[in-house]
Amino acid sequence: MGESKNSYFRVRFNQRLKIGFRGTQVTSDGGLVAIREMDQQLGLTKIAGEYLEDKRHGKNIQHEMEGLLRQSVYSRLGGYEDTNDAEGLRKDPGMRAVIGNRALAKTGAGETTVGRFEKEILLEGDNLDNLDEILKQWTEKVDSVRGMKEIILDIDSSESPVYGEQEGSSYNGHFLSRCYHPLFVFNQYGDCLKVKLRPGNVHSADGWQEFLEPILRYYVGKGINVKVRGDAAFAIPGLYELCEELGIDYALRIKENKKLAELVAPYAKRSVGRPGKQPVIKYVSFQYRAAAWEKERRIVAKIEHHQGELFPRVGFIVTSLKWNNKTVVKFYNHRGTCEQWIKEGKYALNWTRLSCQGFKENEARLKLFILAYTLGNIFRTLALPEKIRSWSLRTIQLKLIKIGGRLIRHARYYYLLLAEATINEHLWKSIMQKISGLCPAPG
Repeated sequence: MGESKNSYFRVRFNQRLKIGFRGTQVTSDGGLVAIREMDQQLGLTKIAGEYLEDKRHGKNIQHEMEGLLRQSVYSRLGGYEDTNDAEGLRKDPGMRAVIGNRALAKTGAGETTVGRFEKEILLEGDNLDNLDEILKQWTEKVDSVRGMKEIILDIDSSESPVYGEQEGSSYNGHFLSRCYHPLFVFNQYGDCLKVKLRPGNVHSADGWQEFLEPILRYYVGKGINVKVRGDAAFAIPGLYELCEELGIDYALRIKENKKLAELVAPYAKRSVGRPGKQPVIKYVSFQYRAAAWEKERRIVAKIEHHQGELFPRVGFIVTSLKWNNKTVVKFYNHRGTCEQWIKEGKYALNWTRLSCQGFKENEARLKLFILAYTLGNIFRTLALPEKIRSWSLRTIQLKLIKIGGRLIRHARYYYLLLAEATINEHLWKSIMQKISGLCPAPG
């Protein structure tokens, strides 16, 4: 390739084609402005200044808390999981447009400033805890838009592998890796309501009460019908008792033991004759009291006989629900969507990238990832038209966020000209119309 005087490159396979680099004019993340429009309509990131304390002093402060939070969150939503990308993104037109007026006119924050924000400022005072409060405020706003009357809470833990000697990381025998072991709670729409980073060697339910109880009491206090689901790690008497005290229904998987096996044995016998290709399924329920329980509780068992298997597969659920056995099992099985949302966070945003040395720095990083994930999920569930409502967060990244565009500056206006590919003008208009109807525009 040869380079001409005007800095355009020629390619030999087509002499009529010239290539130029205009980093301050072209973006590959033009679709972020749609999410920023929804953000503005609901008043999400603008509350950063109310909750994040900035102890910086002096006349040279150029980037406020609101803009720094936006840059950290939107860059993660765009697939840039590390502050190393900040230096290039600060000049990107798409990123500048969503950060704020100052960034659009000049540039966003550089790598040093973003790094200081995430590793120092967020660790000062109550800022780290207030990231949870920001997330809570977001969910309250979105709940009001959805007209929430019932909420289903799924609590789960997951693995975040590490590849160094990060503070608080440990070997976990269940995951067979050195990792952190964060705790999550999601609602039925896929919003992550809260996250807690924990050392890698703690039990899945470690710290569940401090983590979950404030959320339960908040929704009960709002008069919202609450239901809780969790796997066998959360089958804890304290959780049953708390739910029963608050009038909350629950469905939690419980591990098999000798007594449960005896109680289900009369129903677990295989029918006479050769089994067919389709499994034979039975649902039964009975009262059971474990040694650590203060009273009997309902157990629903699902018994499956499969072709070629000598013994049945049996699963047990402890529940306060009054529904029929099959409906209880079906309700519990929907807990699997929580695992899918965790996978989305891992693979679309790479929220397992917790590569700082300190535990608190990594906790701040994880909470920023969760803010980015939740912002994307709110957009998916509230702003996408019916035609593309089924898109995953990863698909939104590839087909909507990653729209190429060119920024043109005139005397009075900026024009961001987007490429018409998967998202065309008609579809974009539909998205904007849905956003404008979410709530009255501020001001």
